[in-house]
Amino acid sequence: MALPALTVAVRAFLAEPRYAVLATIGASGTPHLTAIWYELEEDSVLMNTAAGRVKHRNLRRDPRASICIVDGERYVTLSGVTTLIDDQAVAQADDLRLARRYDGPERAAERAPAIALQQRVTIRVTITQAHARGFD
Repeated sequence: MALPALTVAVRAFLAEPRYAVLATIGASGTPHLTAIWYELEEDSVLMNTAAGRVKHRNLRRDPRASICIVDGERYVTLSGVTTLIDDQAVAQADDLRLARRYDGPERAAERAPAIALQQRVTIRVTITQAHARGFD
């Protein structure tokens, strides 16, 4: 399904390594927000977290999520349903890939031994709604 708001300009904006704010739904129904690394892959967003963190627990209970990426007056909001991938070979490789995207290859290589010791979870959001502002 093509998402009209994900124009070439918006995809170029999302391709740059910016921080996203991920919103999940807490057990009491309140929103939980956290800054997180991400990568757009066609019509889904890949993120990664340590197993057991609040966002991970929230998404296991309720897979709905929203992500907002802001730069000045330009922003993109993406919403959808998540899939959690706890296969360690996949999740650790995804975390290392995000580390390369945000920190560069040298710092990511330094981080690799610590990543290998962690229980990681990949979060994949299949985008069902997208809204962009400031890209006219």
